[in-house]
Amino acid sequence: MNITVIGRGRLGGGLAGLWRTAGHHVTELGRQGGDASAADVIVVAVPGPAIGEALDGVAGLAGQVTIDATNVYGPRATDHLSLSHQIKSVVGGPTAKAFSTNFAALYGEVAAQRTRPDNLYAADLGAREAAERLSLDAGYDPLYIGDLDPGARILEDGSKLTRAIAAQIGPHFYRYASPGRL
Repeated sequence: MNITVIGRGRLGGGLAGLWRTAGHHVTELGRQGGDASAADVIVVAVPGPAIGEALDGVAGLAGQVTIDATNVYGPRATDHLSLSHQIKSVVGGPTAKAFSTNFAALYGEVAAQRTRPDNLYAADLGAREAAERLSLDAGYDPLYIGDLDPGARILEDGSKLTRAIAAQIGPHFYRYASPGRL
């Protein structure tokens, strides 16, 4: 898969490294922008308030499948239902919200876990396959919580719970399991 990651920080750079290891061709774009026209999948991994500026600097956004890995910190812009919807309004393709409840600081430890950690995601039908494949290739089990609407907003609002747990135990993996699944 040809992936363009917008954002070279711990989140974007970390995911890019995991996907390269899994055999994907990954292009990373930073603040200088660049061209994403060759991408099968666009991954947006920038701070929520920087989405507009980050996407403005990228040429070739033309309806590709998109994964939103951003989070809300501080006041929420009211123009869109979620950050995923904001991104979708620019790129125009099927969109998933994924990797927003996982800790980038732990990417190097994913493969060493006894059981694959989960990656919660919400997605438009056309983005589910990419979100699942890239979750698996990053070392996570994908756990679908529903359609992008309302799932993206649920994940964004739920990141407060993730941060509250982290305040007590630090960065962590999570796994949801029905009886007998562990």
